[in-house]
Amino acid sequence: MKPEERDLALLWDMRKFAQQAHDLVKRIEFERLDEDPIRKLALERALEVLGEAARRVSAGFQRRNPQIGWRDIVGQRNVLAHDYGKINHRRLYDTTRRKVPLLLAELDRILGEP
Repeated sequence: MKPEERDLALLWDMRKFAQQAHDLVKRIEFERLDEDPIRKLALERALEVLGEAARRVSAGFQRRNPQIGWRDIVGQRNVLAHDYGKINHRRLYDTTRRKVPLLLAELDRILGEP
C-alpha cells in the first residue's frame, strides 16, 4: 500500500470513530453519560481508536493539514490508553460535543465527502 493510500485509509478510520463518538453524546446531557458506564466506555474506546488512527497518519500528511489538531487527538488517545485513572468524562463529553463535529467536517472536506 502506498503511503498516501495508507493515510486515506487512516482518515476513513478517524472519520468512522469520530462519528461513533459524536453519535454517543450528541443528543444527551452529560449527566446521562455520567450515569451510564457502558456509554462512557464506548466513548472512551471510540476516542482512543480515533487517536490511534491519527497517530499513524504520516508526518508529511499531518504537516500539510495543520488545521487538524493532531497533537491534541493523539494526546487524548495517550491519556485514554495509559493514564486511564485520570480520565475526565466531562472533558471527553465537551470535546466530543464541540470539537468532533469540526473534525468531521474537516475530514469530509479532505476525503471529498458531501
